[in-house]
Amino acid sequence: MPHRVDGGIMEKLRVGLLFGGRSVEHDVSIVSATSILGALDRTRYDVSLIGVDPKGGWHLIDANAFESMAGSKVGPESTLERVLGEPGVFLPATPGPTALRASSEGEPVAAASEAGRLDVVFPIIHGRSGEDGVLQGLLESAGVPYVGSGVLSSALQMDKDFAKRLLAHAGLPVTPWITFSGADLDRNGLPAAADRAESEIGFPAYVKPANSGSSIGISRVEDLAELIASIADAQRYDRKVLVEASIDARELEVAVLGNDEPKASVVGEIRATQAFYDYDAKYRDAATELIVPAELDSSLSDALRASALEAYRALGAEGMARVDFLLERDTNRFYLNELNSLPGFTNVSMYPRLWEATGLPYSKLLDSLIELALERHGHQSKLETHRPPSIAEGKKA
Repeated sequence: MPHRVDGGIMEKLRVGLLFGGRSVEHDVSIVSATSILGALDRTRYDVSLIGVDPKGGWHLIDANAFESMAGSKVGPESTLERVLGEPGVFLPATPGPTALRASSEGEPVAAASEAGRLDVVFPIIHGRSGEDGVLQGLLESAGVPYVGSGVLSSALQMDKDFAKRLLAHAGLPVTPWITFSGADLDRNGLPAAADRAESEIGFPAYVKPANSGSSIGISRVEDLAELIASIADAQRYDRKVLVEASIDARELEVAVLGNDEPKASVVGEIRATQAFYDYDAKYRDAATELIVPAELDSSLSDALRASALEAYRALGAEGMARVDFLLERDTNRFYLNELNSLPGFTNVSMYPRLWEATGLPYSKLLDSLIELALERHGHQSKLETHRPPSIAEGKKA
């Protein structure tokens, strides 16, 4: 693991743990960040906690200072909400020394001095403005290494409609779906959209915002009235809405890790007591079972892992992604459901559990993700950015 060198002195890498966000998944992000903070190896890293409040403001504190304030090491039961009361900072969107700056002249610059010097950022902001390419664009503009996929891939993985189009084009099996843009729904109305979805997809069906996570805004519908109401509800989270065919299936997941040479974990299975794996089943229902590894024959497990890697490459993913599948009970045929570029890292999250079962413990997984972020940034930093000679100068030569 490379270390920053200042005046010949080897220093630990400073990791900016970026969490919270202006998203309906704000609280989930805080829980993920708490788990990551507790698992980062402090002999290798200094940690800066960067909390993004629900209005989008950034706040900064050194993790050691935060833990001293808290009176003990931050554990899974703790919350990082207090960070949001710390001094405001911002990241200049221009390459140069990677440093956060105080957002107000009235706030102490000292709080943003050492803690604001970042070697790599671990963004664990779920949902909008966190895993949809927006945050990644800022980090790219600032020239900061960061964990996870780049701008385009993050946006594609977040958008269920475009992801399905590309996965289908790559020859991967996806569930039948129909998409309604905001303009479609405004122009033709919800009843007309529901009639078309009933005709082309049928019941039961799932209604999903095109860009959302943690199953927020997703509904399972059985009739036309529920379909109309659920499309309206989904539009609270995204103007574009998908209606997907319902499949009686087992829910399976594969964790993928890597840049140019990605690797796939063992396959895991989710068994929820709810009608589907919704927000409550993910984070509140103690009866939800996470079975790792899933009970599958080896040939099917190998096929799922191979398809997960194909999907990862098809969407240009880097760093990590969790690939979700549906395994039809009657036929044993599988469908690729979606990819998640910044999967949950809570103490009940599948992504770290899958790697633990594959032989990569949580703290070592975090090491690998940070190394991959630095590797990717190293490759990009070698790309030519200077303007070539002008055509006129070339003709003179």
